[in-house]
Amino acid sequence: MGLTALAAVALAAGLDATAEEFPGPVHPVALFGRVVDRVNREWARPTAVGVAVAVVLPLAAAAVAWGVVTGVERLVAAVVVGPGGAVAAAVATAVVAGLALFATTSLRMLVGAAREVVAASESDPAAARAASLALVGRDTSSLSPAELRSAAVESAAENLADGLVAPLLAFAVGAQASVAVGVACAAWVKAVNTLDSMLGYPDTPHGTASARLDDAVMWVPARLSAVLLATAARSPTALSTARRWARAPASPNSGWPMATTAAALGARLRKRDAYDLNPDAPLPTPATARTGVQTVSVAGWLAFLLAGVAAWL
Repeated sequence: MGLTALAAVALAAGLDATAEEFPGPVHPVALFGRVVDRVNREWARPTAVGVAVAVVLPLAAAAVAWGVVTGVERLVAAVVVGPGGAVAAAVATAVVAGLALFATTSLRMLVGAAREVVAASESDPAAARAASLALVGRDTSSLSPAELRSAAVESAAENLADGLVAPLLAFAVGAQASVAVGVACAAWVKAVNTLDSMLGYPDTPHGTASARLDDAVMWVPARLSAVLLATAARSPTALSTARRWARAPASPNSGWPMATTAAALGARLRKRDAYDLNPDAPLPTPATARTGVQTVSVAGWLAFLLAGVAAWL
């Protein structure tokens, strides 16, 4: 089972490095998002509906993921008789689990989007503003090139936690029981993150429960991401320095990877009227921003490595 889980993580990492994302019409996360869209409306009892949504939809996603992996494993074991049946079932399980992990994680797309913003920030700020829409939800129309680079770096650091570290950590923990359970755990975490990104806004009362659940789920992954970022930057003091600003953002979690990156880079990362991390330092230069994005990339590969080892053991 450990080797099967390790193979699943390796396949997910290999696909992330070489393959495009699943097409939108069949992407599991996009399909889940369409389900969430159906409940994203006004309700007579928004609090009760919000709690039900936060409980039922992630569990449903986890059940589907578990069912697919378990079904494939049992089907192959039944079809392939003899001594090779167990091996064939393990290989099929690793492939399906790897594809599922690939669907719930994203590193290359995240890093690529951040690099695009940084590259365009000096020569074509308009293009950088357009590219930044793939990363941030803020209004970028009045941001300077340096502020655009700050947005790219801080968003890459923040999204490392929920877009990669959280589902990988969930898989590694669940895989201690079985690969199917690991995939179900990763799907559950990804569903929680998706609910928060779609519903977790102050003016969406039926999204409050999803936002609070995401805060709880992301507590460990956000701090683990900070450790990985400090390790990738070879800056052991970044974590202790980040404590000064980690609570500046409204989120109880996102400040940790962002503040650690700001400390490791010796750069200021700022979102107007929201937070100012490492405020005495200059905003990122193009070179500093490129280093920041590369740090996120290295931290992501460390996350894959750590998840693989943890799942194997």
